[in-house]
Amino acid sequence: MRVAVVGHVEWIEFARVERVPAPGEIVHALEVWEEPGGGGAVAAGQMARLAGEAVFFTALGDDALGHRARDALTELGIRVEAAWRHEPQRRGFVFVDDAGERTITVIGDRSGPSGHDPLPWEQLAEMDAVYFTAGDPAAVRATRAARTMVATPRGLETLVEAGVQLDALVASGNDPGERYARGDLRPEPKLVVRTAGAGGGEWGREDGETGRYTASPPTGPIADAYGCGDSFAAGLAVGLGKGMEVGEALKLAARCGAACLTGHGPYAGQLTAADVGASFS
Repeated sequence: MRVAVVGHVEWIEFARVERVPAPGEIVHALEVWEEPGGGGAVAAGQMARLAGEAVFFTALGDDALGHRARDALTELGIRVEAAWRHEPQRRGFVFVDDAGERTITVIGDRSGPSGHDPLPWEQLAEMDAVYFTAGDPAAVRATRAARTMVATPRGLETLVEAGVQLDALVASGNDPGERYARGDLRPEPKLVVRTAGAGGGEWGREDGETGRYTASPPTGPIADAYGCGDSFAAGLAVGLGKGMEVGEALKLAARCGAACLTGHGPYAGQLTAADVGASFS
């Protein structure tokens, strides 16, 4: 199975604290670490865990952090196809509290690849599943060449301008920045999934059929919620690309989201093919 992500990267500095500080308060970090994050990077990590390798089409700052991000992602089994930008690499700071909740501050504009960047876009036509998080309309149209295309409503205006039909859109029932209303995209996605964290979520097809799915329980102590949503979306893309029915693909997605919750940072707890007992290669 061949999988890819088209999207963005943020270099993230994490600090684990007992609780997020109130205005004017000083708190001491119990643990700190740094690694690449952002929806595109996290999804690429999850898809690589399941399929053995993922190709990641992205844009990176041509600076020390951008090159560190590329090297760290490569170590995760991700083949990075990057367009290098003169702007500084986008970065962020994340508090992780004792309950595992994350609070995120992002510095810099979200940068995705352009379909006009000299990247091997023709390879997307060979992909069984691609997850799209960021890029321009030309990148969206290039992504649509894949057999299965899943996207997030972040940057919905780009999807609107591209005018392609998605196999699935993963929206949020809680996050205002990831909301989707029927009719926002034309043509309508074949499947829209709305997540609600531990409350599970709901799905609807373009023909009006609807249903619900339940969240999967974490396999261990809750460590860190960062990356759970994009791990879920990556699992859904892999499941649909593998030819699973919607219910089975959502079960895989829910397991991916729950597994991510048990690791510090987005990658440590991500689900593998061995965990599932199935082959996605």
